Amino acid sequence: MSSPSWQTVTNNNFVYNTVFSSLKPTKRLTVSEWADNNRYLSQVSSAEPGRYRTDRTPFMREIMDTLSAHHPAQDVVFKKASQLGATEAGLNWIGYVVDHSPAPMMLVVPTLDLARSVSKQRIDPLIEANDSVSSKIKPARSRDSGNTTFQKEFPGGILTLTGANSPVTLSSSPARFLMLDELSRFPKEAGKEGSPIKLALARTRTFSRRKRYYVSTPTVEGECEISDLFDISDQRHFHVPCPDCGHYQKLEFKQMKWEKGSPKTASYQCIECGSLWKNYQKTEMLNKGKWIAERESEVVGFFLNSLYSPVGWYSWEELVDDWIQAQGDALALKTFVNTVLGQTWREQGEAPDYERLYERADDYPIGKVPDGCLLLFAGVDVQKDRLEVEVVGYGRDMQSWSIEYFIIEGDPETSKPWNDLDELLEQEFKFAEEPDAGLKIKFACVDSGYATQAVYNYCRTRSSKVVPIKGRNNQAAMISSGRAVEIKYDGKRWRKGVTLFTLGVDEMKSELYRWLELKKGEEDVYPPKYCHFPKYSKEYFQGLCSEELQIKRRAGHPVYVWAKIFDRNEPLDCRIYARAATLIAGIHRYDEKEWDALAQSVKNLREKKKQNRQEDDKIKGGIPTKRSSFWD
Repeated sequence: MSSPSWQTVTNNNFVYNTVFSSLKPTKRLTVSEWADNNRYLSQVSSAEPGRYRTDRTPFMREIMDTLSAHHPAQDVVFKKASQLGATEAGLNWIGYVVDHSPAPMMLVVPTLDLARSVSKQRIDPLIEANDSVSSKIKPARSRDSGNTTFQKEFPGGILTLTGANSPVTLSSSPARFLMLDELSRFPKEAGKEGSPIKLALARTRTFSRRKRYYVSTPTVEGECEISDLFDISDQRHFHVPCPDCGHYQKLEFKQMKWEKGSPKTASYQCIECGSLWKNYQKTEMLNKGKWIAERESEVVGFFLNSLYSPVGWYSWEELVDDWIQAQGDALALKTFVNTVLGQTWREQGEAPDYERLYERADDYPIGKVPDGCLLLFAGVDVQKDRLEVEVVGYGRDMQSWSIEYFIIEGDPETSKPWNDLDELLEQEFKFAEEPDAGLKIKFACVDSGYATQAVYNYCRTRSSKVVPIKGRNNQAAMISSGRAVEIKYDGKRWRKGVTLFTLGVDEMKSELYRWLELKKGEEDVYPPKYCHFPKYSKEYFQGLCSEELQIKRRAGHPVYVWAKIFDRNEPLDCRIYARAATLIAGIHRYDEKEWDALAQSVKNLREKKKQNRQEDDKIKGGIPTKRSSFWD
């Protein structure tokens, strides 16, 4: 008789474990106890592989234990920053359910593609590295396996993974245990089925002892699901004792202290005695910490920021350095607030005072390039009877100067306005202090929301200098990486005829408004990102400040919407299109050496032009030039 194959042995072991595990009496066990006794971290998915120790992140103990089957809480909310071990805690819960408290379970992440990634990069390593879990789930290679990318069967239950954008799964799979991961980044609607969160919650209704775990970093104020849930919870904060006076307190960023420009000096100041703590002292403080609720509620809610990150992970010095680096960078600052402080980001959408901008306009002449300006860009807005164009100059620290604003008359479906735009884009704008030298426009973006094919056709042969763009609401990135689009030209279709970039107009307008609020310092010292303007009319500044961010409700959800407060918003659009051109050109990534080289190049150009003019003046003035020869 031939010996049994490896597959046969494996399947027999699975059947054995299936039968006899159901005969074992279930003992009272918490998720953290299960993790400490059974969980091993895989080298594939963990920076610290080996046995899991709750003591490494002691603040996670109570969070995990509220997820235990015998704990009375049905709804557990975790509003968090990054670098805190929350992902591993969620995986501990999954392992606990599979091994100790089997029941239908569902894990929902923002998209189906992300669910596939989580399955391969997180769930599969969890199964492979932990015998107590792998013994309950059939190998993925077995025939008729219950182990697929989106479903993992085990005795007494099944784990279903899905995306919030997949209404079919959300509407069909029952679950006693439900984990909604990064729910603040869920789409507002799953197809035509409505809110994905409500669809997922409906899967738990038939279970009297259900448990639902909501976990996410926050997003934008007014649209953040995890913040709304935390607000109705009992709002627990983790308090740690001062090493000197013993006073318990929650860690808040406002208590971080450091010497100006030196993140290595970062310390935390006790709110009671004023003593300064160093990062290495966190281990002892965290081990003595405790959760304290701030109100009563049946919903259990936890909040943590990255100040609690364990020693060896994300230090206070790194946190302070990230804060310093984020200053003046809207996207970096938003990321810091969301993922480090664990707070919602408040969009700065109130329109600036256009009269204040009008009154603080500079004295440099319209159409001339001021000192400090090193590169020119253009933003083009397309209307049914005209093109509107702003030429904007940029220099170090992303300071900007509006050079000139143009209105080119003509139907964009005809060639006239495009021919005029060609002339403008090739024009040399002279320096205010050196009229013989000037700069040409480096790059331009043209809005394709109107007369789309005309815009595509214009950009098709000018892609090295001009590209089409299209604004998009609710796009996280300020600008996309670009995609090829088909165009129609001379009756033919040109596949991949032009590259289209989409703009995150919400973020770009918010960034501009923050920059417009900047004020110059003493002795005319201008901060990074400061926006300079010549003496334009009031109508220009009204157009620049023509929209504001308002909260409205759509499909029952509060959303931010840019609304006009002045009719003409073309100056606002042109300005953000010119800003988009700088992003595509990549000047925000220039280091000091690159700016130095650019400044030197401009200086050399101006000096050469000045020298040429002086020589011409001498010739025109009848002054003979000295000749070097033996005839002298």
